Amino acid sequence: MSGNGDLSVQEKYAPSSICFGCGPANERGLRIRSFRTDNGMYMEFNPEEHHQAFPGMVNGGIIGALMDCHGNWTAAVALMENEGVNSPPCTVTASYSINLRRPTPNDKILKITSEVIELSSDRAKIRMSLICEEKICATGEGLFVAVSEGHPAYHRWN
Repeated sequence: MSGNGDLSVQEKYAPSSICFGCGPANERGLRIRSFRTDNGMYMEFNPEEHHQAFPGMVNGGIIGALMDCHGNWTAAVALMENEGVNSPPCTVTASYSINLRRPTPNDKILKITSEVIELSSDRAKIRMSLICEEKICATGEGLFVAVSEGHPAYHRWN
């Protein structure tokens, strides 16, 4: 997790979320912390020993969870800013794909960037990159959509 003293978007907008990847209230989760940039978000994550797939390398599922949740928050904040409102809509993942380009070291800080590549009133397409020691270890894209009242995830950030 980032050592930044500022509140992440997760802590600011969804402090009681229990999501495994991004929920600040999930003590057993990854508890990612995403921060705004000019056209997206940035986060850092320090993997722990139990995040390994094999000695010294991060599990691909953990990488997928990091990028999925980070991309989802990038979309939520972009939709919020696009609509000019004070809180993000609850968004869910419609689809995402990850390309694991090289083994990702488990004992180094992972840096994930994301950017908006398409935006409409209720959905955003996001591009993501995971970098470790200045090498791209994974890339991906996701489509994230805002959900309405009645969807099981609608109140998950409240």
